[in-house]
Amino acid sequence: MSLSPRMKYPLLPLLALALGLAPLSSEAKTADGKQKLVLVAGKPSHGPREHEYNAGMLLLAKCLAQGAPDLKVDVVTNGWPEDESVFNDADAVVFFMDGGPKHDAAKPEHLAKIAEWVKRGVGIGAIHYGVEVVADQAGEQFRHWIGGHYENMYSCNPMWEPNFTHFPIHPITRGVKPFTIKDEWYFNMRFMDGFTADGATEREGTRFVPILVAAPTDQTRNGPYSAPKGPYPHIQAASGRPEAVMWCVERPDGGRGFGFTGAHYHDNWANESFRKVVLNALVWISKGEVPANGVESTITKEDLDANLDPKPAKKPAAPAPAATPATQAVK
Repeated sequence: MSLSPRMKYPLLPLLALALGLAPLSSEAKTADGKQKLVLVAGKPSHGPREHEYNAGMLLLAKCLAQGAPDLKVDVVTNGWPEDESVFNDADAVVFFMDGGPKHDAAKPEHLAKIAEWVKRGVGIGAIHYGVEVVADQAGEQFRHWIGGHYENMYSCNPMWEPNFTHFPIHPITRGVKPFTIKDEWYFNMRFMDGFTADGATEREGTRFVPILVAAPTDQTRNGPYSAPKGPYPHIQAASGRPEAVMWCVERPDGGRGFGFTGAHYHDNWANESFRKVVLNALVWISKGEVPANGVESTITKEDLDANLDPKPAKKPAAPAPAATPATQAVK
């Protein structure tokens, strides 16, 4: 019988504690033996019921309490916490927040902290805008940590309604049924070289699995995109190509990662399969056991309406100016 490093060297954990080091094991269970997940929600953004980071993360935590009660979940609201002790012993940390140059996790001091977590096998996940980083700021890190990222002017962000009909055999897809739903599904992600929507593959010790795959229509590829409006010739040139809008990785450090590009619209969490595929991913990335039928949860209208950020109502579009005789003559 082979002994684990902990059994061979029983004083190592005590030595680590004495030196103030992080736990040696990548299985960073809490004191009561549960896996720990930290959900980090960003500051208010966009209009009502869009980019509802705080309400979305709190809703997902409530759903996990129903269908994955053995997972300890901590929710951080309104951006990176002042008290970083919440990350102690975390098995996974997931970000749902504004990305690009405003990405809270992409600040140099935060990237350095995440890099230390990753060395210990901590899982990293990103939802919607949280998958976008500035390429020369955090692109290499995100490709290593979660397999890929959104890159401005390379990726695109149209509103479209993909039809998800086939799923790979994977814990994240357990209990997920075919569904179609309109959202700002990003695609043409900047993946690690060799990763595509065509299927599972492994490169440099990282195993990549595309989870949600669909082929955008030419109309979708032709735009407009949310910002910049496009269209981009390289997106149009890929006509007919399937795109991965959710994916996961298993890293050589023992950790896991995933990216999910949907969730612009808060009310899409009401769709059972949309919600379940993310809940499954949250359990999986934390190295918990995803139930055979996936993480079951039930939500109400009241649940969807809870914890929404106070945002001003969208202004109605201004009416077109009345035509004058001069403009009436123009055709």
